[in-house]
Amino acid sequence: MFESCYAHSVAQVTGVEGYLESMPVFALWSAPRARSTAFFRSMLERGDLLALHEPFCNLTCFGETDGDGQTFHSAASLLAWLRDESNDITVFVKDTTDYRQPVVLADRRFLAEGRHAFLIRRPEEIAASYYALYPNMSINAIGLQALHELHDAVRDAGGHRPVVIDSDDLVAQPEATMAAYCAAVELPFIPQALTWQPGERLEWRRSARWHADVSATTGFEQGERRYRHNVETSEELARFAAHHRPFYEQLHAQRLDVAVREPEAVTGGGAASG
Repeated sequence: MFESCYAHSVAQVTGVEGYLESMPVFALWSAPRARSTAFFRSMLERGDLLALHEPFCNLTCFGETDGDGQTFHSAASLLAWLRDESNDITVFVKDTTDYRQPVVLADRRFLAEGRHAFLIRRPEEIAASYYALYPNMSINAIGLQALHELHDAVRDAGGHRPVVIDSDDLVAQPEATMAAYCAAVELPFIPQALTWQPGERLEWRRSARWHADVSATTGFEQGERRYRHNVETSEELARFAAHHRPFYEQLHAQRLDVAVREPEAVTGGGAASG
């Protein structure tokens, strides 16, 4: 979006010698314009976790980000807090990959200990939606190459298996998709969190124009929109999308299968945030 500017405690993480799984952090990494803010809004509606909206993008674009009553001025300080100081709350982080995050990629412990999910959308759709908001976008704005790189880094870190979610499933089958996600990351599923009151949220006020659609919704909605500039009318957008399609296809092949999954509510929840 911004190009312009519980984990179980005291359990050994398989394959990562010396690391203890004591960090209750759930992370959703998304290509931009992939309905990730609707996902975030649903996680907010749960009421049992602290949800951070694009903290790494905020650091890149604004030089700071807020969380749990404090302000962070670097990715390193935010990661240190997530790893070592947030164990008394359940934290959910949502961020996008129109910016590559080298500090995150280098933090093997964070990659291994977190529960990471990856939200994808067809690059052709991302290109048109992004261009409508920021015509000076570059090829990296599609974000799928960086998303693929981060997915592989999580896999190679040897912790929890990364989860891939197709945003088309999210809007076509929101209950089944969110239930499948919760099962995959071992988070209680709360059906009531599938709907919410419309309105802008403080969490995304800095970048409100990028989230206007979600601010007007009451749940996951599958709307169709035609854009004047798209891969059929713009050679540049077609080139951008073509570059990212192999990364999309590789991730798409690993997506959650929600078609035959019956959603089932799980009672209980994670630690409530402050």
